[in-house]
Amino acid sequence: MIPNEINLLWFLLPVAALSGWLIGQCKVNPKGSRSSTLIDPEYFKGLNYVLNQQPDKAIEVFIRMLEVDSETVETHLALGNLFRRRGEVDRAIRIHQNLIARPSLDRKQRAFASLELGMDYMSSGLLDRAETLFLELVESNLHLNQACTELLEIYQQEKDWENAIKIARKLETISGEKLNSIIAQFYCECADSALVDGNMRVVKDNVRQAISSYPNCVRASLIEAQMYQRIGKVKLAIKSYKSIESQDSDFITEIIVPLYDCYRELDCIDEYIEYLKMLVNIYGGISPLLMLTELIAEREGKDAAKRFISNELKTKPSIKGVDRMVEYVISKSEGEIHDYLKIIKILTAKLIEIRAMYKCNNCGFDAKQLHWLCLSCKNWDTVKPVLEL
Repeated sequence: MIPNEINLLWFLLPVAALSGWLIGQCKVNPKGSRSSTLIDPEYFKGLNYVLNQQPDKAIEVFIRMLEVDSETVETHLALGNLFRRRGEVDRAIRIHQNLIARPSLDRKQRAFASLELGMDYMSSGLLDRAETLFLELVESNLHLNQACTELLEIYQQEKDWENAIKIARKLETISGEKLNSIIAQFYCECADSALVDGNMRVVKDNVRQAISSYPNCVRASLIEAQMYQRIGKVKLAIKSYKSIESQDSDFITEIIVPLYDCYRELDCIDEYIEYLKMLVNIYGGISPLLMLTELIAEREGKDAAKRFISNELKTKPSIKGVDRMVEYVISKSEGEIHDYLKIIKILTAKLIEIRAMYKCNNCGFDAKQLHWLCLSCKNWDTVKPVLEL
């Protein structure tokens, strides 16, 4: 579509509204003949802007001419919404502010204009102004669902987790939608901040609230385990780490290294090895397999480790597994075979380097590290470790 046609379409809405206004200016005399008042000179000014391809000025003129009354409120709201969608937020704000200032609006019309103005402020990043309007709507019991949804977004952007929890619970009641897993993440955000500050009492309280809200909250168990490690309660840390197995076995990869540190501190590596064997047998997964292979290499030598991992790879193939096996074999190879193995090692290392470690189950976003909030689709608790094959 050429620019002139776009401009023409853009004017259909205000011109149609203007036509309705002009008709409203006409008067019918008792004999049935129609007489019209003089047309506002502003109308000709607007048409002149149209003919001279000055759409911005023309729209401003038509909006000024379109008086706000019960019949034109919808048109103003539609125009404001259209401006916001086009990215012209300043204009949308002016239209909606003008509407709210009119005493002729009824309660529902004013509430809808306030909602639209709040959306304008959201688009322009004026979160404090948007928050004020949405809170007024909540207090007035109008547009509750959308107002609470927008407030939830504001509190997340501002990292105001306490208010985010409150409004999420209210939204649950209003919409009937279960938000317990998201609420648990908000408690975890509070716990994480407290962990950084070293306030273990606050960490403990928020972890308990998170697990109470959503018993399968892996993040809460991870934070709890880290807390216990810091205060020297290693056995309790191990218990928290192991609880993740029943919460979501996909996250077993996240506990392999910290569990090793815990068992090493207790000097109970044999117990750790037995646990790894159980994980490999039941769940598979390359992380416990590689850790088990490394411990076998330490205790029984590289030949034993090579035999173990090559046997496991027959039923549980993985790039990381092949890379580790080649590492054990290459040290005892010579000549051409050694050169070939070095090439294979370079290739497997590159494949591991470019491979995503985590993926969002909702939008497919790939990441090298774990994000509890997807950076792409902004959904909580949808990013999981990639279980390699």
